[in-house]
Amino acid sequence: MALQIDNVVTSGIFALDGGEWEVDNNVWIVGDDTEVYIIDAAHDAQAIARAVGDRRVKGIIATHGHNDHVDAAPELSTLVDAPVLLHPGDDMLWRAENPDFDFEPISDGQVFRIAGTELKALSTPGHSPGSIVLYAEEAGELFSGDTLFQGGPGATGRSYSSFDTIIDSLQKRVLDLPAETVVRTGHGEHTTIGAEAPHLEEWIRRGY
Repeated sequence: MALQIDNVVTSGIFALDGGEWEVDNNVWIVGDDTEVYIIDAAHDAQAIARAVGDRRVKGIIATHGHNDHVDAAPELSTLVDAPVLLHPGDDMLWRAENPDFDFEPISDGQVFRIAGTELKALSTPGHSPGSIVLYAEEAGELFSGDTLFQGGPGATGRSYSSFDTIIDSLQKRVLDLPAETVVRTGHGEHTTIGAEAPHLEEWIRRGY
């Protein structure tokens, strides 16, 4: 059975460095008719759980620790009886949002198997120290979190972020993937590696 990808868009507040912004987040449910992984538990645990239905959830994977990607994680973890997984580089961001709930650490290169497909976690620091992308090579799909969007890299003008680091991550881990790879982003429309890779030098020149 082919990999099934469901998208739930949830809305809420992104808060960091004393600022607050209203945002819409992409939540990705990846698997088949019987079991799934959830990528990014954003804002509305009930809506995400409804989209999962009666399928078994193997885990809730956070692409990074910003509150708008993990604010619903503890409630969702309880609702679907599944662990939350996060790269430990974002522990400080997680603790700021969910101080009384623990996650399981993700390591670079860790593989999550679902629907006969491997989802591989690639460490891509820059937007945050613990940012990851999830690459399903056989399916030609990349879940990029806030590391890569249609039109450029994720924002790096806030605490714990670095433009030079995200560019390095994109060069070494992301933009050399096959051009036809579909990029499922943390916010907004999806794109492809082929559509974004030619613009790398332009992003470097503009500085964001």
